[in-house]
Amino acid sequence: MINRELVVVGGGPAGMAAAISAYENGVRDILLLERDQYLGGILNQCIHTGFGLDYFDEVLTGPEYADRFIKKIRNIPEIEVSLRSFVVDLTEDKVLTYLKPGSVETIKAGALIMATGCRERTREMIHIPGTRPAGVFSAGLAQKFINIEGLLPGKKIVIVGSGDIGLIMARRFLLEGAEVEGIVEIKSESRGLIRNMVQCVEDFNIPVYFNHKISGIYGKDRVEKVDIVRVDKEFNKVAGTETRLDCDTVLISVGLIPENELIEMAGVEIDKKTNSPVSKEVNRTSIPGIFVCGNSFKVYDLVDTVSNESIKAGCMIAEYLGYKITCNEE
Repeated sequence: MINRELVVVGGGPAGMAAAISAYENGVRDILLLERDQYLGGILNQCIHTGFGLDYFDEVLTGPEYADRFIKKIRNIPEIEVSLRSFVVDLTEDKVLTYLKPGSVETIKAGALIMATGCRERTREMIHIPGTRPAGVFSAGLAQKFINIEGLLPGKKIVIVGSGDIGLIMARRFLLEGAEVEGIVEIKSESRGLIRNMVQCVEDFNIPVYFNHKISGIYGKDRVEKVDIVRVDKEFNKVAGTETRLDCDTVLISVGLIPENELIEMAGVEIDKKTNSPVSKEVNRTSIPGIFVCGNSFKVYDLVDTVSNESIKAGCMIAEYLGYKITCNEE
């Protein structure tokens, strides 16, 4: 078994910022594990602008924002990066096992920073009835298809929920020549940022059905149509308000869940409602030496905030390891 002073799991903006911060505060033996073939995390598929306004005081795309941190990582030899490395087991005493091409590795860490991000809520989690045809995607998966794979997953779209990814993808589909039949939001206002509602929806005259929900998805092989219905304050159907929308694709954009199965496996206390670690202080967990930062600690609206909070995590971890920190945690 190999001993490492600090292991960071996740090479997105949170993991990179935390690793750099730990290095800047004295830690010199750092292993950064990323399951994808590239650093950058979800930012690699976010080709729209709007990143970096707070942190860099510039308007950047997601890949441009990520590249700022990737370049810093590459210039620090003490941060070893292991790509295509998937962690499958974690214990309370900070022993982790991960798979990489051609081998299985086990490491004992002096301290851990978990920056595993979050995943999207699914159709099953919000109980949309109907058939189960092809053409139902999470908004983030559709974003990956278009921006990374160069594939258009549909031509006539209905979006369920008004989370930021869904709002951004409404505009993205229109720019690719598809039709967006509407955004169906069960609440009376958008869940996303105001700027995304204005720039991605209102500026393109995309219909938004507030206080509505999908009452059924229909189609044999591929989605053919959905029924939507108005709801009251208790989210119950209002009789006589059904509307049918023809479509071939349904995107689900109803929120994110922190991805914390590994720390739960290790025995960290988890809030069952939010899937976040139970903690009185940001980035800490119930097990000393296991820290969580970024969207795996809680879901943030802005990546700039993720970076700032993850820098604090790097400071905390350096202090935990016995280094005299130079950063300001306030």
